[in-house]
Formats: sequence, structure tokens, C-alpha cells
Amino acid sequence: MATSAIDGKDAAAIQAATTGVAVCDRSLWGRIRVSDDERLRFLHNQSTNDFQSLKPGQGCDTVMVTSTARTIDLVSAYVLDDAVLLLVSPSRREFLMQWLDRYIFFADKVQLTDVTDETATFSLVGPGSDAVVEKLGAGTIIGQPYSNHLSVDGIVVAVGSGLATAGYTLILPAANKAKVWNQILELGAVELSDRAWDALRILQGRPAPDLELTDDYNPLEAGLWQTISFNKGCYIGQETIARLNTYKGVKQYLWGIRLNAPAETGSAIAIGDEKVGKLTSYTETADGHFGLGYIRSKAGGVGLKVKVGETEGEIVAVPFVSHEYPQ
Repeated sequence: MATSAIDGKDAAAIQAATTGVAVCDRSLWGRIRVSDDERLRFLHNQSTNDFQSLKPGQGCDTVMVTSTARTIDLVSAYVLDDAVLLLVSPSRREFLMQWLDRYIFFADKVQLTDVTDETATFSLVGPGSDAVVEKLGAGTIIGQPYSNHLSVDGIVVAVGSGLATAGYTLILPAANKAKVWNQILELGAVELSDRAWDALRILQGRPAPDLELTDDYNPLEAGLWQTISFNKGCYIGQETIARLNTYKGVKQYLWGIRLNAPAETGSAIAIGDEKVGKLTSYTETADGHFGLGYIRSKAGGVGLKVKVGETEGEIVAVPFVSHEYPQ
């Protein structure tokens, strides 16, 4: 289904995320705590990024994939002193708990705990985020690498908003949720609704489960190169991903599509009579109609004119994804 047009309040929040600071309550997202002695080795073997090199206070984005390198979820991971905290998509919380548990064997020193209900997550989005973080007492995190984090008064403050826009992700005890939320609003942040978050997600090209992250696509097609280590050794799906990279075999890419009119997700993307892809997400914003879709790599990229269902469109770059093979 097409996403309905955002209202004036959402438009103002998106503007704040672009030029000031907005805050989104992402507490519906899942939080999984991975603990015990072999936690880093375990996550290293179960996803695309290099966990073995991470130290407490660091983190990364990683993709959970099937044995054939099909995408399950894009996950943010934060390495604490005694555990790794995973921030997972709302629709993948229960699935990933069960999926990860399947790979824990009798002698493995790994514990999984779903801590979603006892925690909350906020994202600060926009150039004004630094000032808010400073006033929350976490100013030393400003300027540090992506996913680096520290704990202040029980709040984990991590670099990265979850979108391509600069910002921070906060994970805190649920008991403190209302107090910290009100404090952030008092510091000038504008509330960003779930609907506005999704519009920004689409405009920036962050792939989402059940839409861009499905059994039909791999992480390279989704443009998630920054989440993949090509020299870390074996992990689930590694052979397929390594082969695609070595032989430059990515057959389709995720692109943004500027549309002339509304379009239904699932619509075919065509050039003339030839189908070259599929629309996976759609939103209407104050600036018009926009979608995400996978398009065959041989068809072209930025500037390509396409037809999406009965609608005209043009392919544009989106900042969250990359289509460049590593050098």
C-alpha cells in the first residue's frame, strides 16, 4: 500500500531534522542483549561485519543474512563492557531471538536476552543534535566515529541517528523514558512521528525488512557495503557475498525514484515495455512523490527515466546506500 501524505506537523519535523534537531521515539524497535564470554565471536560468525575487532565503547551496523546471503535485518550493535546491545527492526525482534538461538550450541558461552520491554530508544536527528547531547552531559561523544558510545546517568548515547542525517541514538531504562523525552523536547527538539521517520527513511534510502530487506535481495544489492567486512573470514552467507564482490556480480541495485504521481509498492519499474525492477517503498512529502526500488544494474542509474506502474519517474541517488565496489 502507498503511504499517505504526511501532514503539516510531520513536514515541520522533517524540516527540523534537516536544519535543526528532531527526536523520534524508536522504543518499538527491538533490543537484544548478547552476553557471556563468546558473545563477540558468536556475532562475528552470524552477521556481515567484523565484531572481533571491536572494543567496549565501539559498535557497528551489521546485516543478518541467510546461508544464501539473503537479507533478514539491518542491525545496529553497541559493544558494552559485559555485553553487546543489538537494536533491531520492530518486525524482526522475535524472529531474530529465535534465529540467533538456533546457532547457540550446548558448549557455547553465549546468552540472549530480549530487553525491549525494560528499555527505550530515542533517535536525535539533525545538525542541532550536538547541542542537545552536550546538555545531556554526553558532550565527549561529539565528533567520535559512527557507533561509538558512552553511558551517562544510565543512558547509552551512541553516534548515529539510524538515518543518513547526523545525530545520535539513545538507549535508556524504560523507567526514565518520560523524564528524558521531556528533557529533550525542552532542549528544543521537535517530535518526529513514526510516519515522518518512515518518510525520511525512504527519502534517504535506508532499507527496511519486508520491503527492501527480504529473501529476494542480498546486502550488496541493498547498497549496505559499509556493513560488510570482506576480510574477516567465515560467517553465514559469506561465500555468496565474497563471490558477488570478487566477480562484480551484483545484478540489481536499490535506488531512489522521484515520481510524478502516487505509486503502489510492488509496482513494476519499466523502461518502455521492458520490466527492469520493482518499487519497494513509497511516500508523499511536501516536495512531492518519492519511492525506493530495485533496478537491474545493466538498465542504468542516476538520471534514468522509468515508468512505475502508470507513473513517470527518474532515478536519483540516496545517501544511505552505496553502489561502489571496494577498492
